[in-house]
Amino acid sequence: MKISERLEQLPVSRFHYALLITAGLGWMFDSMDTGIVSFVLPVLMKTWNLTPEQVGNIGSIGLLGMAIGAIISGTFADRIGRKKVFAFTLLTYSIATGLCGLSWNLTSLMVFRFIVGFGLGGQLPVAVTLVSEFSPVKHRGKFLVLLESFWAFGWLLAAIISYLIIPRFGWPIAFFIGFLPALYILYLWRSIPESPRYLESQGRIKEAEEIVAKVEQASNASAKPKVSGGASRGREAEVRTQPDQAKFKELFSPTFARRTIFLWLLWFGIVFSYYGIFTWLPSLLALKGFSLTKSFSYVIIMTLAQIPGYFSAAYFVDRLGRKPTLALYVLGTAITAYFFGQGTTATVILTMGSLMSFFNLGAWGILYTYTPELYPTHARATGSGWAAGFGRIGGILAPMIVGAMLGNHLETQTVFLLFALVLVVVVLDVLILGEETKGQSLEQLAPEQ
Repeated sequence: MKISERLEQLPVSRFHYALLITAGLGWMFDSMDTGIVSFVLPVLMKTWNLTPEQVGNIGSIGLLGMAIGAIISGTFADRIGRKKVFAFTLLTYSIATGLCGLSWNLTSLMVFRFIVGFGLGGQLPVAVTLVSEFSPVKHRGKFLVLLESFWAFGWLLAAIISYLIIPRFGWPIAFFIGFLPALYILYLWRSIPESPRYLESQGRIKEAEEIVAKVEQASNASAKPKVSGGASRGREAEVRTQPDQAKFKELFSPTFARRTIFLWLLWFGIVFSYYGIFTWLPSLLALKGFSLTKSFSYVIIMTLAQIPGYFSAAYFVDRLGRKPTLALYVLGTAITAYFFGQGTTATVILTMGSLMSFFNLGAWGILYTYTPELYPTHARATGSGWAAGFGRIGGILAPMIVGAMLGNHLETQTVFLLFALVLVVVVLDVLILGEETKGQSLEQLAPEQ
């Protein structure tokens, strides 16, 4: 029996939840480092007398790093393994976040934020690939949305740190706290195994079988018969005929071109709206007349709404399916973003902002479920990395566009109308180009060529 089939047939066990939590904590630290800068920006606007365009550039330089990091890390994860790249990227963004606290001017901060972005962008597609390759088919959607739900806890942690630390001790301390996840790599390296699917694709059958056997033991499942002697060598030889790494042009082959176009448009629109909105959110609230402390407290409330957004998406994604659930959550984000921009009272802003967070982050969870399902093992991290990398272009543009719009004295209503229109286009992309993947194994969805 193939390694992939053994993994698909396993019941959900303590191993799967331990993997989810271990990878999820890395995801949470990723989010925390991303979130901290959004709370630092309104302070820097006053301290360094920055223009809205300069603030937008700080957000965009991090997204440029994320785009490059996603592409490079995804490619390397298909060459040297998921685990190594996961650990390296976590270490990179943690150290660079600490260095941000030492920034002495705008240029130095932008250099450090680029390095932070490289690590952050590199970790996400690799982490989701790793978890997807261990998850049983009936629970894969739930597990990947729950993995993404750690983003909400990281952003909430960033909001709380900023709320408690920045007004009392200054913005550099918030960045220094962002260095602490570097220590987590010591635990991560011991506890996360390499993906057996990746090892099998590289012809490392014995290593893959040893890991699967341990997972079966942890799941109280009887170990399936291992491939013996000559059969194992035959399988190893067969697997080694696969390419050592996915080539970029394969993503646009007749088999995958539609999926690649669908994912790139999907990622671009969701990343554009998310980073345009949430990088600027504390600053936009301040521009609406709320104090810095009140802006931070409002963002904390909105961030809390992300948690049920993730959990509800996790519930529906394996029941209704990826396509209808994603379309519903993106449409919900578009509608609430429009009304958030129109809001002038605290009640409307909090209500629409919370619903916007609910739907937007639920959509993110489904996005990370969808992406690795559409490529075969040898190209999974590469395909996910390129989709995320292209999406980050939207993230690069969005903070700069918002900064330019505000710099030209356009109202926040116009800013959020733009986001709503972009999200409507995303809904059409899902409905027209998206395909349903619910209930199918990774090998059924994207067989090895």
